[in-house]
Amino acid sequence: MKIIVEKAGYLSGKIVAPASKSYTQRMVITSALSEGTSHIYNPLYSEDTEAALRAVTALGAQFKADDACWVIKGTKPQTPKGPIDCGESGAILRFIIPVSALANSSSTLLFRGSIDRRPVEPLLTSLKQLGANAYVGKQGLLDAVYVKGGGIIGGQCNIPGNISSQFISGLMIACPLAEAKTVITLTSPLESADYVKMTETVLTKHAIVVGMEKRRIVVPSNQKYKATDSNVPGDFSSAAFILAAAAITNSKVTINNINHEMVQGDKAILTILKRMGVEGKVCPDSIEIEGSEKPLSPINIDVKNIPDLVPVIAVLACYAKGTSHITGAKRLCLKESNRLFAIYETLGKMGANITITEDTMSINGTSLHGAVVDPHNDHRIAMAASIAALGAEGQTTIEHAECIRKSYPQFYVHLKQLGVNMVGGKLDR
Repeated sequence: MKIIVEKAGYLSGKIVAPASKSYTQRMVITSALSEGTSHIYNPLYSEDTEAALRAVTALGAQFKADDACWVIKGTKPQTPKGPIDCGESGAILRFIIPVSALANSSSTLLFRGSIDRRPVEPLLTSLKQLGANAYVGKQGLLDAVYVKGGGIIGGQCNIPGNISSQFISGLMIACPLAEAKTVITLTSPLESADYVKMTETVLTKHAIVVGMEKRRIVVPSNQKYKATDSNVPGDFSSAAFILAAAAITNSKVTINNINHEMVQGDKAILTILKRMGVEGKVCPDSIEIEGSEKPLSPINIDVKNIPDLVPVIAVLACYAKGTSHITGAKRLCLKESNRLFAIYETLGKMGANITITEDTMSINGTSLHGAVVDPHNDHRIAMAASIAALGAEGQTTIEHAECIRKSYPQFYVHLKQLGVNMVGGKLDR
């Protein structure tokens, strides 16, 4: 799908923020492990959350959709009848590896991305320390993880905290059902810590107890997941692109269904916008942003705990007066694309003045122009290029724009509702 985005004038209006992908995925898996029936209200329908549903139903949970509610009847993980298709979701792959170890027999997990780019070896090493075996292989052309099954014994394990917080979340989800207490020791400082806190929040709602310390997580054994009803909050990671659109077009936009009180690290976008000179108003269930005629201020920021905001920050920095410096970006090479390079190349085609190292990015604000860009099959790069196009002279063509379906299927629909002129393929699902 190809989308052509034109330079925008003044945008205005209200949209409803998409539901959080991260919360939806966690709620689906924890509901599937619970005794009884759980209801998930306002879930996100996207490729990554569909991967979560495929995984839990393959492991024996029952699912049905009822209007804006997903009904999930949980069970102890069962041995799947065939391979579990994790799609291109690194999170689902990493969450389901330890969960499938709880089944009586072996499971095969298929991954449609690259395990070299979304590594799992540290997680497999930790599981082996806990008495569960799994290894990486191939099934046809797809990367696969083969999990032996038979349960998790528990005990002590070590895992790095600076590669992916999803390793830790996966262990936290599965180890309450281990035979003995599990102690997870982090061998390096935890990055993206708010995603681990998000996992803890969801576990608590299902009556699961986890002890969180600075470099140690204690998970008591033989716990029981309790069915519960949950409402998925709006997603700051996705809303950040709309907020940035308002900032660079000097517009006024309101985003509803967004709760600043929820555990979401990417709500840091509000602080970032304020530091760059954008006025905003935070209400109990909405955010209002109003750009101004003043140029944005450059920013110096460490993104270790907010890697998913880097594409948005990079676009904002392109429209700032001065040079912005982004540090702590090393893990971006392990995303859907080598995101540091993808930002450099994509925005560079539009005239951005960017220099990168393996861990940093410096952006000198300058005028952008339209271009034909390939987002590297990365949803956040496609959305970043689309937002950058709103202030660029001429038209920008986003090739393979359908990759936004991974997290924000209605992204282009929402931009059009706010007044953006676009032509191209089908804008929503």
